[in-house]
Amino acid sequence: MTQKQITRYHVITGSLEGKHTVPEAAAALGISERQVTRLRNGVRAEGAAFLIHKNTNRCPKHAVAEETMEKIVGLYRDGRYQGANFLHFSELLAQSEGISLSYSTVRRALTDAGVESPKKRRRFKPHHRRKRKAQEGLLIQMDATPYDWFGDGASYALHGGIDDATGKIVGLYMTQNECLHGYFEVVRQIVEGNGAPIGIYADRHTIFRSPVADKLSVAEQLEGKQAADTQFGRAMKELGVTLIVARSPQAKGRVERLWGTLQSRLPVDFRAHGITTVHEANVFLADYIPLFNERFGVTPELVEKAYIPTALDLDLILCVKETRVLDNGGVFAFHGRQWQIQSEGVPGKTRVEVVANARKGIVALHKGQTLDVLPYLKPQKAKRAASERVQHIPPDDHYYKRGKPATPLYSSDLFDEEIHRMLEDIFLSKYA
Repeated sequence: MTQKQITRYHVITGSLEGKHTVPEAAAALGISERQVTRLRNGVRAEGAAFLIHKNTNRCPKHAVAEETMEKIVGLYRDGRYQGANFLHFSELLAQSEGISLSYSTVRRALTDAGVESPKKRRRFKPHHRRKRKAQEGLLIQMDATPYDWFGDGASYALHGGIDDATGKIVGLYMTQNECLHGYFEVVRQIVEGNGAPIGIYADRHTIFRSPVADKLSVAEQLEGKQAADTQFGRAMKELGVTLIVARSPQAKGRVERLWGTLQSRLPVDFRAHGITTVHEANVFLADYIPLFNERFGVTPELVEKAYIPTALDLDLILCVKETRVLDNGGVFAFHGRQWQIQSEGVPGKTRVEVVANARKGIVALHKGQTLDVLPYLKPQKAKRAASERVQHIPPDDHYYKRGKPATPLYSSDLFDEEIHRMLEDIFLSKYA
């Protein structure tokens, strides 16, 4: 019996023995007189055991079975879901294992087994957050993050965009490293799925902003000089999207916090679905985005969306564009190779716009028309055949002939054959 139960027993037995009245016992125990009467009658009939609650040491009907708790711990430790934070793990249990339990139950099962959450909460630092935009589509925060997404030690860059008003992901695309193609694919997902946003908020990467912009002097800026747009900046102007560059990561904090969430969840999801390549990841992300938005998206202040529908050809906008001048044969140079216009009627010395697109390849634009081009190899100049040099062998009687002199060095009549050879070795061997 607990100390409380022992105290109640002494007060109730005192009431039975006439030491104090029921009102006095109720006042001492802090319960009603009706409850004192019930306890006194129970003790009189069953003894002190009546004061012990009937559910003591009994498992509640709604309690989770011990086998289930052990299964939860085993699933977390077997490697498939290891590394997931407890909230994400409880969602995975419901989705993949058919175990629907509350977050607190899953957390209790893991912590009781000595498992620590991989996502530690750091001390709260008060700061002023910028108010969300009122409409969906007014501002998209865009960034990329390199990370070991597949757990194989290799780092890949995940490009993404998040809507400032709702916190919804509007595009995700993975590549080998942070690049223009990755950002173009995110913009393509945004425009094809919703429309062109009003603005995009990005960092000061050279993909978004030319490094020459920081080198302009005050005098040059006062004269109106501006750095040329990057290919991404040029594409945003053609779409009518305002590109804003941030001066710190904290300025685009929503997309930075998004990376923390995805770095905690996606590696576990990739491992659970057997995804090990960039292509498989991009296919998976297309279905993952709606599920994420349903889980984490918020309602904006204004329901009406600010996206602007567009019918522009994205292949001719999300690309690399450079100007070239044709020669008289319709040939131009682009990235170290020669290309030739296949359309007739384009004279030489014409200025065309060369378009390099990951989906269409290389094309040229002239007066609003798309011109097909093909690689061109300029004919090589015929090399003059080298004339065969005929070795001139002087005759034996030539004055400079190496070997025997034109005139005998000595008279053969004076020496025998053996001496004759000896003299040749002494005087002529080094010239032979």
